[in-house]
Amino acid sequence: MTPVIELQDLSVKLGRREILKEISCRLGVSGSGKAIGLLGPNGAGKSTLILTLLGFHKATGGSARILGYDCRSQSREAKTRVGYMPENDAFIAGMTAVRFLRVMGELSGLPERAALEKAHEVLFHVGLGEARYRTLGTYSLGMKQMAKLAQAVIHGPELVILDEPTNGLDQAARARMLKLVREMKEQHGMNIILCSHLLRDVEEVCDEVVILKEGRIVHHADLEEERRANRRFVELEVAGDDNGLAAALREQGAEGVTEGNGRWRIVLPPDVDLDVIWRVTAGESLDVHHLTHRRDTLEEIFLKAVGHIQGTPGDEAEPAEEAAADGRS
Repeated sequence: MTPVIELQDLSVKLGRREILKEISCRLGVSGSGKAIGLLGPNGAGKSTLILTLLGFHKATGGSARILGYDCRSQSREAKTRVGYMPENDAFIAGMTAVRFLRVMGELSGLPERAALEKAHEVLFHVGLGEARYRTLGTYSLGMKQMAKLAQAVIHGPELVILDEPTNGLDQAARARMLKLVREMKEQHGMNIILCSHLLRDVEEVCDEVVILKEGRIVHHADLEEERRANRRFVELEVAGDDNGLAAALREQGAEGVTEGNGRWRIVLPPDVDLDVIWRVTAGESLDVHHLTHRRDTLEEIFLKAVGHIQGTPGDEAEPAEEAAADGRS
């Protein structure tokens, strides 16, 4: 199966600064209709990676392939299969939306008549049908985001790269945008790369996530697997003599750290059932006053990967010097 993106020891320098440092991964290997989240703190290399995939930056080492096509030697073939929604606006303000979409369709290789037909069709699909003859300069922020999405998909690409698609949108417009992204993936079989500082967006629509830090990949995971396999985290408050609780938990395959005054933080591996807490506390003659449990969220996975929080018992993550999860690179 050809991966959507394949990076092999990819390095990219801008001037004398090395931005991407020998990164390797295979993304979207299980077929079409996959959404891949691209995350990382400020300066991680996300934008550089996107622009390298689009052919705007040349690799100084290694290779990058899109849908099997080398981004350097087969750039034209790769680009015809990709749609790109940039973070920043790139409109001609005096153009109507339908004319802009037609021009973008023609630049993507569509014949003039087909480009015009698709312009009308796509604008209706993203909710801009009634405003398609208005000039883009009169559009609201939400409407401009939808117009950018429309130009990215007008030619029916196999891969769509979305850079901060919900940036600045209100809750209703954000929900509409994410619904469209899911439809692109599930109904039209498009592959998606979603670069966003809003982790909720990635968690809602993505199947995989890759996290960059300082030009290197620090985490790559199948989100569905991550959700199934993640350990559970238990916050426990007990009354009684809890001096033997840590040892009793270890005998059951769990790890616990006391916070004093009967308060505990406990990590349960995937194969250890929550009922073990009740059995252990009963065996230690402890009264349970409070118990809550949860699984890792994508936010916690992200923060651990980039080193912004200490790991839970058994982890080796170190705290970072600064935390900036929503910057650009």
